[in-house]
Amino acid sequence: MAAPGAGAPSRLVQYVVVRSDLVHQLSWPLGAVITQACHAATAAIHLHYGDPDTRQYLEQLDAMHKVVLGAPDEAALSGLSDSLTQAGISHKLWIEQPENIPTCLALKPYPKETVQPLMKKFKLFK
Repeated sequence: MAAPGAGAPSRLVQYVVVRSDLVHQLSWPLGAVITQACHAATAAIHLHYGDPDTRQYLEQLDAMHKVVLGAPDEAALSGLSDSLTQAGISHKLWIEQPENIPTCLALKPYPKETVQPLMKKFKLFK
């Protein structure tokens, strides 16, 4: 419980970043792209299942918060993955097999204010 006068507890959020060019330039079916995002989000949760933020996120099953952003292309997605790794932010870069195509990435759940600054150059996925 927060001490009197303390700020509200941090909202946990899972960010998912999907390559928008898969739909808009490469003509992947939208369902296939959504599937990629689901794979990445599930993998990130699985890989970080023991993490306290992940556990708390899952305990609030009916109040989970995800933000799905679009990366314009593979280079932007890979660059984001590199930046997140350098910043110590746990995530899963999903690479579709057997084609070996990076399609999206998902962060483990984090307090929103911890990761939002790293995601600000990406817009909501459309």
